[in-house]
Amino acid sequence: MSLFLVSARPSFPLFTCHASTALSPHPSSPSPPPSSQTLSLTPSSSVQSPLTCALHCPHFQSCSGCTHEFNLHHPIVVDEATNFFKKYGVSDFTFDSCKLWGWRCRAKLAVRGSSSDPLIGLYEEGTHNVVDIPDCKAHHPNINAAVDLLKRGISEVEVQPYDEDEGTGDLRYVQMAVTTYNTSLPAAERYKNGKVQVTLVWNSRNEKSAGSDKLNALTNFLWRNGGPRSNFHLIHSVWTNFQTSTNNVIFGNRWRHLLGERDFWEHVGGIDVSLAPSSFGQANTRAFNILLRKLQKYVPYGASVVDLYAGAGVIGLSLAATRKCRQRSVKCIEINKESKLSFEKTVERLPATIESSITWHNADASREPLSWLVGSDVIVIDPPRKGLDASLIDILQNISSIERKVMSSSESSNSRAKEEKRPWVLRSKEASVQIGSKTPLENSPQSLPQTLIYISCGWERFKEDCKALLSSKAWHLEKAHGFNFFPGTQSIEVLAVFKRGPQKEKSGKKKKKRL
Repeated sequence: MSLFLVSARPSFPLFTCHASTALSPHPSSPSPPPSSQTLSLTPSSSVQSPLTCALHCPHFQSCSGCTHEFNLHHPIVVDEATNFFKKYGVSDFTFDSCKLWGWRCRAKLAVRGSSSDPLIGLYEEGTHNVVDIPDCKAHHPNINAAVDLLKRGISEVEVQPYDEDEGTGDLRYVQMAVTTYNTSLPAAERYKNGKVQVTLVWNSRNEKSAGSDKLNALTNFLWRNGGPRSNFHLIHSVWTNFQTSTNNVIFGNRWRHLLGERDFWEHVGGIDVSLAPSSFGQANTRAFNILLRKLQKYVPYGASVVDLYAGAGVIGLSLAATRKCRQRSVKCIEINKESKLSFEKTVERLPATIESSITWHNADASREPLSWLVGSDVIVIDPPRKGLDASLIDILQNISSIERKVMSSSESSNSRAKEEKRPWVLRSKEASVQIGSKTPLENSPQSLPQTLIYISCGWERFKEDCKALLSSKAWHLEKAHGFNFFPGTQSIEVLAVFKRGPQKEKSGKKKKKRL
């Protein structure tokens, strides 16, 4: 029996803090929130905790992950966002502070140092020097436990961490992903009992390269000491990714499942979601679920939806399941082909009552985006931090005039189908996945979306995109909400709802008295 055993189950913070934007102005000094602020504290024991939303992390300042330590519930950018949206007609902007500690359920960490003293963490700001962060307060505690177990395995097996200057060593990075969906447990216990999917980024071309014996030994160590037969079942599965490139890209193209469950499931937005280690997943699972529930309220029942920058199609599929979208209803467009398998597995678990025809297309949303918008009532866009592509902004700015042209041209061409010759459209059809009996790209109504829902992780770029959309008068802002996806940073996730046409004057104004 190995002497390297996982320590006792990590503990969670004693309370959680929730706040709304009805708070007083953000304090300039790093002090606890004043008693006049609206705080909802849920104690989990009789121990009294100070009324403060501070990080209390030993790695703060040395680690580049968090940028501010106090008032995690109300980053300064919230005040800027409130004023920005008020300027454009939304006076009821809300902000959900979400979970403040132990929120990160997905982390990519660099592995450096030596086999006897491995360093696992993030790069120091502006360098490639790795800062070890064993007690990170942002990480789900089971990620920290899995990192500790991995360090012990590295030392016992004598795995050499990657040396960036020489290009030598075995282990370059590790991705830790926590699944908090375990139906065998009561819902209240699922989060803290999350299991960790470990992906080892190995410095070799494949599993037959030199060093494969150490990879197998390290994998067996993790499973023996953290698997279902260990004292503390921590590890969900172990994968490896093979990467020998000298650039800054973390993952290579070759993946292998080694031990544990092959499929990784989470439950968000009312559906079971499958996420492969190669596909994008939100780091803050709980906050993402809150956002999805809010988003669903702005999609009319029976609406036809197109989901751009869709990833594994989580947003589109959650809408199909909860909003009873009609036939030819949900199109998910994603450039990363690795997301296709996750989409297919998620679809297998959708409720049998769904009658929608759902498609996923491996395509670049910036290439003739109009072809994806035609026939949809609602467009949902969740772009990367760089924001919307210029081609998509151009279509959205001129959507009214384009719609008239599309409608008139469809009337004259309905009698004969036009043969598709554009290579990128043909490739997307070949790589598509269709659920349902009808083909959504044919015989669709020629209208264009009346509702635009923009989900943004980059505040500065969102402001530019928002101004561009509103400048044409083709859209107006109807609602906006903020979410604290990354407590400890000045980053917020924004859900903005746009409607076609100019903004209407709100009713309720007092009528002038007649003389």
